[in-house]
Amino acid sequence: MALGYFDGVHRGHRQVILEAKKQADEQGLSSAVMTFDPHPSVVLGKNEKHVKSITPLAEKIKIIEGMGIDFLFVVHFTIEFANLLPQEFIDQYVIGLNVQHATAGFDFTYGRMGKGTMETIPFHSREKFTFSVIPEFTEGNEKVSSTRIRRLLKEGTVEELSHLLGRYYTTSGYVVHGDKRGRTIGFPTANIELNDEYIIPPTGVYAVRMMVSGSMHNGVCNVGYKPTFNKEAVKLSIEVHLFDFHKDIYGEDAVIEWHLFLRNEQKFSGIEELVKQIEKDKNRALEYFAEKHKLLDV
Repeated sequence: MALGYFDGVHRGHRQVILEAKKQADEQGLSSAVMTFDPHPSVVLGKNEKHVKSITPLAEKIKIIEGMGIDFLFVVHFTIEFANLLPQEFIDQYVIGLNVQHATAGFDFTYGRMGKGTMETIPFHSREKFTFSVIPEFTEGNEKVSSTRIRRLLKEGTVEELSHLLGRYYTTSGYVVHGDKRGRTIGFPTANIELNDEYIIPPTGVYAVRMMVSGSMHNGVCNVGYKPTFNKEAVKLSIEVHLFDFHKDIYGEDAVIEWHLFLRNEQKFSGIEELVKQIEKDKNRALEYFAEKHKLLDV
């Protein structure tokens, strides 16, 4: 069984989970992952009422299932759970589940105030199970971590995320009715209402791909408050203009795959200037996807 919070299920997390799967396969056992929900800092009162995620629970479940894991245990993180002594956690949640082999990252902690570590696990295991400690996993001489991914997301550096996640960053939502202004200027957009548990990249324009109606389409996405039209921004809007796409997709589920930051959000003097800039954004995105396609064909 792999143990961890696993926000993002990034390349470092995958090492932990795949080691658990390997051990299970070698020993003829079922593979399992144990994760926790909600985020510990919500419960432990670190001024966080709601922590946004790289992968909200539903997406985390989907990714882990896709890795071929047999069982997923989601432990409800409560004050009572946080106050368990390290030995109580191991007795109830590892030995109590008849785990034969546990895997976790080198920095995994358990029990009250994180007093249990991978150095204390030999003692707390009571020799009832074996374990593997997965060493630090780095990319570009820096540890791959959820903290690093969150930092890049807050900066809008979405193009670096695939190196850490092992896939593009995605956010899920559904298509809603907007003010339909895009179609009047020749750039119809799909307004996306995202699941509010995701970390959304900062305001700006991005090259994206979007999965809708069962197929993937290239496009540009504007995250912002539409300053050219709105004097006072009320709500953040996520608008995607898909290239060569003319279907009616209102109400449909949509998944945005974030590829490249193109520019900051700007206020333009009028429609003409805005249209010129959108054309430039579109061309840059088309160049990016053409280049990417070329690399894949090599």
